[in-house]
Amino acid sequence: MASPVAQRPSLTSARGDFSPSPRQSGSLGLARESLNLSVKGLPPRVIETIQNARAASIRSAYDRKWSVFERWCAHRHIVHFLCSVADALCFLQELLDKGRAFSTVEVYLAAISACHVGIDRNTIGQHPLVCRFMRGARHLNRVSKPLIPPWDLSVVLKALSQPPFEPIESVELKLLSLKAALLLALSTAKRVSELHALSVHNSCMQFAMDHSRVTLKTNPAFVPKVSESALACKQVDLLAFHPQPFSSSEDARLHCLCPVRALRHYVDRTKALRKSNQLFVSWAESHKGKPISRQRLSHWVVEAIILSYNSMGLCPPEGLRAYSTRGLATSWALFKAVSVQDSVS
Repeated sequence: MASPVAQRPSLTSARGDFSPSPRQSGSLGLARESLNLSVKGLPPRVIETIQNARAASIRSAYDRKWSVFERWCAHRHIVHFLCSVADALCFLQELLDKGRAFSTVEVYLAAISACHVGIDRNTIGQHPLVCRFMRGARHLNRVSKPLIPPWDLSVVLKALSQPPFEPIESVELKLLSLKAALLLALSTAKRVSELHALSVHNSCMQFAMDHSRVTLKTNPAFVPKVSESALACKQVDLLAFHPQPFSSSEDARLHCLCPVRALRHYVDRTKALRKSNQLFVSWAESHKGKPISRQRLSHWVVEAIILSYNSMGLCPPEGLRAYSTRGLATSWALFKAVSVQDSVS
Protein backbone atom coordinates (compact mmCIF):
# COMPACT_ATOMS: atom_id res chain seq x y z
CA MET A 1 0.00 0.00 0.00
CA ALA A 2 1.65 3.21 -1.18
CA SER A 3 2.08 6.07 1.26
CA PRO A 4 0.07 9.18 0.48
CA VAL A 5 2.12 12.00 -0.98
CA ALA A 6 2.36 14.81 1.56
CA GLN A 7 2.60 17.63 -0.95
CA ARG A 8 -0.64 16.79 -2.72
CA PRO A 9 -3.06 19.71 -2.52
CA SER A 10 -5.96 19.28 -0.18
CA LEU A 11 -9.53 20.13 -1.06
CA THR A 12 -10.57 23.75 -0.84
CA SER A 13 -12.59 24.88 2.14
CA ALA A 14 -15.68 25.82 0.13
CA ARG A 15 -18.25 23.05 0.34
CA GLY A 16 -19.37 23.67 -3.22
CA ASP A 17 -15.87 22.95 -4.55
CA PHE A 18 -16.26 19.34 -3.54
CA SER A 19 -19.79 18.79 -4.76
CA PRO A 20 -20.63 16.94 -7.98
CA SER A 21 -20.77 19.30 -10.94
CA PRO A 22 -22.07 18.82 -14.48
CA ARG A 23 -20.18 16.10 -16.34
CA GLN A 24 -17.09 17.26 -18.15
CA SER A 25 -16.05 15.90 -21.51
CA GLY A 26 -13.97 12.76 -21.21
CA SER A 27 -15.50 11.61 -17.93
CA LEU A 28 -16.48 7.97 -18.23
CA GLY A 29 -18.72 7.54 -15.20
CA LEU A 30 -20.29 4.07 -15.07
CA ALA A 31 -19.00 3.47 -18.58
CA ARG A 32 -15.80 2.68 -16.67
CA GLU A 33 -17.59 -0.19 -14.96
CA SER A 34 -18.81 -1.35 -18.35
CA LEU A 35 -15.22 -1.44 -19.63
CA ASN A 36 -14.13 -3.43 -16.58
CA LEU A 37 -16.87 -5.97 -17.21
CA SER A 38 -16.07 -6.20 -20.92
CA VAL A 39 -12.47 -7.10 -20.05
CA LYS A 40 -13.90 -10.17 -18.32
CA GLY A 41 -15.32 -11.31 -21.64
CA LEU A 42 -18.93 -10.32 -21.04
CA PRO A 43 -20.97 -9.23 -24.09
CA PRO A 44 -22.63 -5.77 -24.12
CA ARG A 45 -26.16 -7.09 -23.54
CA VAL A 46 -25.03 -9.01 -20.45
CA ILE A 47 -23.25 -5.92 -19.14
CA GLU A 48 -26.36 -3.82 -19.70
CA THR A 49 -28.46 -6.30 -17.72
CA ILE A 50 -25.94 -6.37 -14.88
CA GLN A 51 -25.81 -2.58 -14.64
CA ASN A 52 -29.60 -2.36 -14.61
CA ALA A 53 -29.62 -4.24 -11.30
CA ARG A 54 -29.30 -0.76 -9.81
CA ALA A 55 -32.14 1.73 -9.87
CA ALA A 56 -31.74 4.58 -12.36
CA SER A 57 -31.38 7.06 -9.49
CA ILE A 58 -28.54 4.99 -8.00
CA ARG A 59 -26.75 4.78 -11.35
CA SER A 60 -27.06 8.54 -11.71
CA ALA A 61 -25.71 9.08 -8.18
CA TYR A 62 -22.76 6.76 -8.81
CA ASP A 63 -22.02 8.57 -12.06
CA ARG A 64 -21.89 11.96 -10.29
CA LYS A 65 -19.77 10.71 -7.40
CA TRP A 66 -17.34 8.95 -9.73
CA SER A 67 -16.89 12.16 -11.74
CA VAL A 68 -15.88 13.96 -8.52
CA PHE A 69 -13.34 11.23 -7.77
CA GLU A 70 -12.03 11.45 -11.35
CA ARG A 71 -11.32 15.16 -10.95
CA TRP A 72 -9.72 14.62 -7.54
CA CYS A 73 -7.39 12.01 -9.04
CA ALA A 74 -6.65 14.15 -12.11
CA HIS A 75 -5.38 16.98 -9.88
CA ARG A 76 -2.98 14.52 -8.29
CA HIS A 77 -1.96 12.74 -11.49
CA ILE A 78 -3.50 9.47 -10.30
CA VAL A 79 -5.07 6.94 -12.66
CA HIS A 80 -8.52 6.85 -11.07
CA PHE A 81 -9.53 3.30 -12.03
CA LEU A 82 -6.12 1.93 -10.94
CA CYS A 83 -5.57 4.00 -7.80
CA SER A 84 -4.14 2.45 -4.66
CA VAL A 85 -6.06 1.75 -1.49
CA ALA A 86 -4.14 4.61 0.14
CA ASP A 87 -5.35 7.06 -2.52
CA ALA A 88 -8.96 5.97 -2.10
CA LEU A 89 -8.71 6.28 1.68
CA CYS A 90 -7.20 9.76 1.43
CA PHE A 91 -10.12 10.81 -0.76
CA LEU A 92 -12.67 9.38 1.67
CA GLN A 93 -10.90 11.00 4.64
CA GLU A 94 -11.08 14.40 2.96
CA LEU A 95 -14.81 13.85 2.55
CA LEU A 96 -15.11 13.25 6.28
CA ASP A 97 -12.91 16.24 7.07
CA LYS A 98 -15.26 18.41 5.03
CA GLY A 99 -18.19 17.30 7.16
CA ARG A 100 -19.82 14.89 4.73
CA ALA A 101 -22.30 12.50 6.33
CA PHE A 102 -21.32 8.85 6.65
CA SER A 103 -24.13 7.87 4.26
CA THR A 104 -22.67 10.23 1.64
CA VAL A 105 -19.21 8.71 2.06
CA GLU A 106 -20.78 5.28 1.59
CA VAL A 107 -22.19 6.33 -1.78
CA TYR A 108 -18.80 7.66 -2.90
CA LEU A 109 -17.15 4.38 -1.90
CA ALA A 110 -19.81 2.35 -3.70
CA ALA A 111 -19.25 4.40 -6.87
CA ILE A 112 -15.48 3.92 -6.65
CA SER A 113 -15.91 0.19 -6.04
CA ALA A 114 -18.16 -0.08 -9.09
CA CYS A 115 -15.72 1.65 -11.45
CA HIS A 116 -12.31 0.67 -10.04
CA VAL A 117 -10.68 -2.44 -11.53
CA GLY A 118 -10.36 -3.93 -8.06
CA ILE A 119 -7.55 -5.27 -5.93
CA ASP A 120 -6.67 -8.94 -5.47
CA ARG A 121 -9.80 -10.02 -7.36
CA ASN A 122 -12.06 -8.06 -5.01
CA THR A 123 -13.58 -4.61 -5.23
CA ILE A 124 -11.69 -1.85 -3.49
CA GLY A 125 -14.62 -1.52 -1.09
CA GLN A 126 -13.98 -5.08 0.13
CA HIS A 127 -10.35 -4.45 1.02
CA PRO A 128 -9.76 -5.08 4.77
CA LEU A 129 -8.30 -1.62 5.38
CA VAL A 130 -11.20 0.06 3.62
CA CYS A 131 -13.68 -1.98 5.67
CA ARG A 132 -11.93 -0.97 8.89
CA PHE A 133 -11.85 2.66 7.76
CA MET A 134 -15.59 2.66 7.13
CA ARG A 135 -16.30 1.09 10.53
CA GLY A 136 -14.22 3.83 12.13
CA ALA A 137 -15.98 6.49 10.09
CA ARG A 138 -19.35 5.19 11.23
CA HIS A 139 -18.28 5.34 14.89
CA LEU A 140 -16.94 8.88 14.49
CA ASN A 141 -19.98 10.15 12.60
CA ARG A 142 -22.96 8.79 14.46
CA VAL A 143 -26.12 10.72 13.61
CA SER A 144 -28.91 11.12 16.10
CA LYS A 145 -32.22 11.38 14.27
CA PRO A 146 -35.13 13.10 16.00
CA LEU A 147 -37.58 10.69 17.58
CA ILE A 148 -40.53 12.91 16.69
CA PRO A 149 -41.03 14.60 13.29
CA PRO A 150 -41.01 18.41 13.58
CA TRP A 151 -44.61 18.84 12.39
CA ASP A 152 -47.95 18.07 14.01
CA LEU A 153 -50.08 15.51 12.18
CA SER A 154 -53.32 16.69 13.81
CA VAL A 155 -52.75 20.26 12.57
CA VAL A 156 -52.13 19.09 9.00
CA LEU A 157 -55.10 16.71 8.93
CA LYS A 158 -57.44 19.40 10.22
CA ALA A 159 -56.20 21.78 7.52
CA LEU A 160 -56.64 19.20 4.76
CA SER A 161 -60.31 18.73 5.72
CA GLN A 162 -61.26 22.37 5.16
CA PRO A 163 -60.58 25.29 2.76
CA PRO A 164 -58.41 25.89 0.79
CA PHE A 165 -58.15 22.10 0.29
CA GLU A 166 -61.94 21.69 0.21
CA PRO A 167 -64.39 21.38 -1.44
CA ILE A 168 -62.33 18.94 -3.46
CA GLU A 169 -64.53 19.22 -6.56
CA SER A 170 -63.59 22.86 -7.11
CA VAL A 171 -60.14 23.40 -5.60
CA GLU A 172 -57.36 24.36 -7.97
CA LEU A 173 -55.30 21.51 -9.42
CA LYS A 174 -52.20 22.49 -7.47
CA LEU A 175 -53.93 22.10 -4.10
CA LEU A 176 -55.59 18.85 -5.17
CA SER A 177 -52.21 17.49 -6.28
CA LEU A 178 -50.53 18.44 -2.99
CA LYS A 179 -53.35 16.96 -0.93
CA ALA A 180 -53.40 13.68 -2.88
CA ALA A 181 -49.62 13.31 -2.63
CA LEU A 182 -49.53 13.94 1.13
CA LEU A 183 -52.50 11.70 1.97
CA LEU A 184 -51.01 8.91 -0.13
CA ALA A 185 -47.64 9.29 1.57
CA LEU A 186 -49.25 9.16 5.01
CA SER A 187 -51.58 6.25 4.31
CA THR A 188 -49.07 3.98 2.53
CA ALA A 189 -45.83 4.68 4.46
CA LYS A 190 -44.05 4.51 1.10
CA ARG A 191 -40.76 6.16 0.22
CA VAL A 192 -41.03 9.07 -2.19
CA SER A 193 -39.24 6.96 -4.81
CA GLU A 194 -42.00 4.34 -4.53
CA LEU A 195 -44.77 6.95 -4.72
CA HIS A 196 -43.01 8.39 -7.76
CA ALA A 197 -43.12 4.95 -9.42
CA LEU A 198 -46.91 4.62 -9.11
CA SER A 199 -48.84 4.50 -12.37
CA VAL A 200 -52.41 5.11 -13.55
CA HIS A 201 -52.14 2.21 -15.99
CA ASN A 202 -54.88 -0.39 -15.50
CA SER A 203 -52.31 -2.99 -14.50
CA CYS A 204 -51.07 -0.75 -11.66
CA MET A 205 -54.17 1.07 -10.38
CA GLN A 206 -57.74 -0.14 -10.03
CA PHE A 207 -60.65 1.48 -8.19
CA ALA A 208 -63.59 -0.54 -6.92
CA MET A 209 -66.84 0.17 -8.76
CA ASP A 210 -68.29 1.83 -5.66
CA HIS A 211 -65.01 3.70 -4.95
CA SER A 212 -64.73 1.91 -1.62
CA ARG A 213 -61.10 0.96 -2.23
CA VAL A 214 -58.19 1.28 -4.64
CA THR A 215 -55.43 -1.18 -5.44
CA LEU A 216 -51.98 0.23 -6.20
CA LYS A 217 -48.78 -1.27 -7.57
CA THR A 218 -45.58 0.40 -8.70
CA ASN A 219 -44.49 0.38 -12.32
CA PRO A 220 -42.93 -3.07 -13.01
CA ALA A 221 -39.78 -1.34 -14.29
CA PHE A 222 -39.23 0.32 -10.89
CA VAL A 223 -36.20 -0.92 -8.93
CA PRO A 224 -36.73 -0.16 -5.22
CA LYS A 225 -33.99 1.31 -3.08
CA VAL A 226 -34.01 -1.82 -0.93
CA SER A 227 -34.71 -4.69 -3.30
CA GLU A 228 -35.27 -7.17 -0.50
CA SER A 229 -37.93 -5.03 1.15
CA ALA A 230 -41.28 -6.79 1.12
CA LEU A 231 -43.05 -3.47 1.56
CA ALA A 232 -41.38 -1.99 -1.52
CA CYS A 233 -42.88 -4.60 -3.85
CA LYS A 234 -46.10 -5.25 -1.98
CA GLN A 235 -49.46 -4.50 -3.53
CA VAL A 236 -51.27 -1.83 -1.55
CA ASP A 237 -55.04 -1.85 -1.02
CA LEU A 238 -56.40 1.39 0.41
CA LEU A 239 -59.89 1.38 1.89
CA ALA A 240 -62.15 4.43 1.82
CA PHE A 241 -62.05 6.43 5.05
CA HIS A 242 -65.49 7.15 6.60
CA PRO A 243 -67.37 6.43 3.36
CA GLN A 244 -70.91 7.51 2.63
CA PRO A 245 -73.60 7.41 3.89
CA PHE A 246 -72.49 9.64 6.75
CA SER A 247 -73.97 9.17 10.20
CA SER A 248 -72.84 12.60 11.38
CA SER A 249 -71.23 15.84 10.22
CA GLU A 250 -67.99 14.60 11.75
CA ASP A 251 -68.09 11.60 9.44
CA ALA A 252 -68.44 13.96 6.49
CA ARG A 253 -65.48 15.98 7.70
CA LEU A 254 -63.30 12.93 8.22
CA HIS A 255 -64.22 11.66 4.76
CA CYS A 256 -62.36 14.70 3.43
CA LEU A 257 -59.19 12.95 4.61
CA CYS A 258 -59.86 9.81 2.59
CA PRO A 259 -56.86 9.01 0.35
CA VAL A 260 -59.08 6.96 -2.00
CA ARG A 261 -61.34 9.97 -2.54
CA ALA A 262 -58.41 12.36 -3.08
CA LEU A 263 -56.72 9.94 -5.48
CA ARG A 264 -59.91 9.36 -7.49
CA HIS A 265 -60.51 13.09 -7.91
CA TYR A 266 -56.86 13.66 -8.82
CA VAL A 267 -56.86 10.92 -11.48
CA ASP A 268 -60.13 12.20 -12.96
CA ARG A 269 -58.94 15.83 -12.99
CA THR A 270 -55.64 15.01 -14.71
CA LYS A 271 -57.01 12.49 -17.23
CA ALA A 272 -57.47 14.99 -20.06
CA LEU A 273 -54.12 16.74 -19.64
CA ARG A 274 -51.70 13.96 -18.67
CA LYS A 275 -48.94 12.98 -21.11
CA SER A 276 -47.70 10.02 -19.09
CA ASN A 277 -48.99 7.02 -17.16
CA GLN A 278 -46.96 8.16 -14.16
CA LEU A 279 -49.43 8.98 -11.39
CA PHE A 280 -48.18 12.42 -10.43
CA VAL A 281 -47.87 14.93 -13.26
CA SER A 282 -47.12 18.65 -13.38
CA TRP A 283 -49.76 21.36 -13.05
CA ALA A 284 -47.41 24.12 -14.27
CA GLU A 285 -48.48 25.65 -17.58
CA SER A 286 -45.10 25.07 -19.24
CA HIS A 287 -45.01 21.38 -18.21
CA LYS A 288 -48.69 20.61 -17.69
CA GLY A 289 -49.41 16.89 -17.83
CA LYS A 290 -45.77 15.85 -17.96
CA PRO A 291 -44.37 13.48 -15.30
CA ILE A 292 -42.67 15.20 -12.39
CA SER A 293 -39.32 14.19 -10.94
CA ARG A 294 -38.87 12.40 -7.65
CA GLN A 295 -37.33 15.56 -6.18
CA ARG A 296 -40.36 17.58 -7.25
CA LEU A 297 -42.66 15.06 -5.57
CA SER A 298 -40.68 15.50 -2.35
CA HIS A 299 -41.23 19.24 -2.66
CA TRP A 300 -44.96 18.63 -3.11
CA VAL A 301 -45.18 16.72 0.17
CA VAL A 302 -43.27 19.40 2.06
CA GLU A 303 -45.28 22.20 0.41
CA ALA A 304 -48.54 20.49 1.39
CA ILE A 305 -47.43 20.54 5.04
CA ILE A 306 -46.35 24.19 4.82
CA LEU A 307 -49.61 25.29 3.21
CA SER A 308 -51.57 23.34 5.83
CA TYR A 309 -49.84 25.27 8.61
CA ASN A 310 -50.31 28.57 6.78
CA SER A 311 -54.02 27.93 6.27
CA MET A 312 -54.38 27.42 10.02
CA GLY A 313 -52.62 30.72 10.71
CA LEU A 314 -49.56 28.93 12.06
CA CYS A 315 -45.89 29.23 11.21
CA PRO A 316 -44.59 25.99 9.67
CA PRO A 317 -41.70 24.37 11.53
CA GLU A 318 -38.20 24.34 10.09
CA GLY A 319 -36.41 21.25 8.85
CA LEU A 320 -39.37 19.66 7.09
CA ARG A 321 -38.52 16.57 5.06
CA ALA A 322 -40.73 14.39 2.89
CA TYR A 323 -39.48 11.19 4.53
CA SER A 324 -40.96 12.30 7.87
CA THR A 325 -44.35 11.12 6.58
CA ARG A 326 -43.17 7.51 6.94
CA GLY A 327 -42.52 8.05 10.63
CA LEU A 328 -46.04 9.43 11.06
CA ALA A 329 -47.71 6.56 9.22
CA THR A 330 -48.26 4.81 12.56
CA SER A 331 -50.00 7.94 13.86
CA TRP A 332 -52.20 7.89 10.76
CA ALA A 333 -53.11 4.27 11.53
CA LEU A 334 -53.98 5.18 15.12
CA PHE A 335 -56.02 8.14 13.87
CA LYS A 336 -58.06 5.67 11.81
CA ALA A 337 -58.19 3.21 14.73
CA VAL A 338 -56.64 0.36 12.73
CA SER A 339 -53.38 -1.56 12.89
CA VAL A 340 -50.40 -0.37 10.85
CA GLN A 341 -50.61 -3.52 8.70
CA ASP A 342 -54.30 -2.99 7.97
CA SER A 343 -53.73 0.64 7.05
CA VAL A 344 -51.60 -0.31 4.03
CA SER A 345 -53.16 -3.59 2.97
